[in-house]
Amino acid sequence: MTIQAPQAFAPPQDAPLIPPTAPFSDAQRAWLNGFFAGLLSFETPQTAPTGTPAEDDDGAPWHDPAMPLPERMTLAQARPLPRKLFAAMAQQDCGQCGYLCESYAEKLFAGEEPHQNLCVPGGKETSRMLKALLAEAGGAAPAVAVVAQAPKPTAAPGYSRESPVEAVFLGARRITGEMSEKDARHVDFDLAGCGLDYAPGDSFGLFAQNDPALADAVLAAMRAPGDFPIGGKTLRAALIEDYSLGLAPDMLFELMSFVTGGERRRKAKLLAQGGDPDGDAANIDVLAALEKFAPVHPDPEAFLESLEPLQPRLYSISSSPAATPGKLSLTVDAVRYAIGDRGRVGVASTFLCDRIAPGERLRVYIQKARDFGLPADPATPIIMVGPGTGIAPFRSFLWHRQATGATGKSWLFFGHQREHCDFFYRDEMHAFADAGVLTKLSTAWSRDGERKIYVQDRMREAGAELWAWLAEGAHFYVCGDAKRMASDVETALIAIAGAHGGMDAAAGKAFIAKLKTDGRYQTDVY
Repeated sequence: MTIQAPQAFAPPQDAPLIPPTAPFSDAQRAWLNGFFAGLLSFETPQTAPTGTPAEDDDGAPWHDPAMPLPERMTLAQARPLPRKLFAAMAQQDCGQCGYLCESYAEKLFAGEEPHQNLCVPGGKETSRMLKALLAEAGGAAPAVAVVAQAPKPTAAPGYSRESPVEAVFLGARRITGEMSEKDARHVDFDLAGCGLDYAPGDSFGLFAQNDPALADAVLAAMRAPGDFPIGGKTLRAALIEDYSLGLAPDMLFELMSFVTGGERRRKAKLLAQGGDPDGDAANIDVLAALEKFAPVHPDPEAFLESLEPLQPRLYSISSSPAATPGKLSLTVDAVRYAIGDRGRVGVASTFLCDRIAPGERLRVYIQKARDFGLPADPATPIIMVGPGTGIAPFRSFLWHRQATGATGKSWLFFGHQREHCDFFYRDEMHAFADAGVLTKLSTAWSRDGERKIYVQDRMREAGAELWAWLAEGAHFYVCGDAKRMASDVETALIAIAGAHGGMDAAAGKAFIAKLKTDGRYQTDVY
């Protein structure tokens, strides 16, 4: 069942969507009205809530990807609605939503962006908070209002998620050894036919597809035929190409509460409201939801309406256009893990590593970097901290500096589990060092000794020299995990400022804040 409201029609907030003459009981009609009202409010633009945007820069103290959501919301509690919406974002400025965290919040506030589920790293936690904030500002649940919107500005083809182009997949070779617990790949693309250009520090967006085996398992669990026609394609194709089969959305639990009864209905309603009746909410993907409430046989169209769209994925680029023109590379960890007896996989990483063949084309785009790139002066020293796949943009930096003849010093901190099987691009890094492109290489291996060593430990050990580089004007870069590594690196740098710069903790934090303001401390975290 697909309901489309006229473009400029806005029914009253209490207007029913299912008429009294429809062949449903009162309870069914009430549920369907609530279901489609919530669905349409989630998918269609809302009239802008009342509130006044902040006129002055408040410093956004919540703009820290390592800070838990409750702490961020506390800091923004007395701020206008646009700032609260900003605080609800994941604070990574990753661009996967098509905006930055602050601009996404502003578009939601203005009613120019209808979707509240675009923050990929924030996930369900962020989308729930956004919906709650907007509903609270309106004094009630969001209305089922459909208002005309001005079209979004169209970016040049290939430079936004709204206007992708096609690139050719060349292959994915493994760069971890046989004994490694990880499966990391160097992935190459041919850009010659799509006209894309990029700079070191930019990211690469791609539209991956779900594992067909997972789509088939979903079809089996809902007892639906894969060839059921819907939206101009089959149900199976839609599940593979268009819909997220990851963490089950609240609307799916709402649907489950309608097609089940008794205790299972109670649990489905609790899950839809953010509860966790069985302690497994964090692990319930779409297939697990169907299995949890089995046997269920939802209407295919209603089922798809309850899912979220499959979002593109962004990766840091690990090549340089100056070194390999017409070609682009990524460094990707294939995500595979098990929950219970069932194996699960990362959508894009295993699509690149397992499910696309060399020579095939896929939709892609360049996400231009914001405040993450090489210094304008090629003589400026750079310090790069990138454990694991966080090495990606720094490989780009080094290849670019070599290709362009940059003279500035460079220092890379790289870490992983074991040196013999997890040293990404070992030969390349040693060649950069031999050529003088990489001045200093500091490595940290967390599983090679009795004590776990991380990149922040190597920073502390080399604190005096690192401080001297900063005193010379070096730019400092961090790429990798936002929640732990990036925070630990910043803490280590504050300690170095204290030990070698004579600063107390407050002065050390102020020093780093000044580096960030001056563009000398840049992060690419996820």
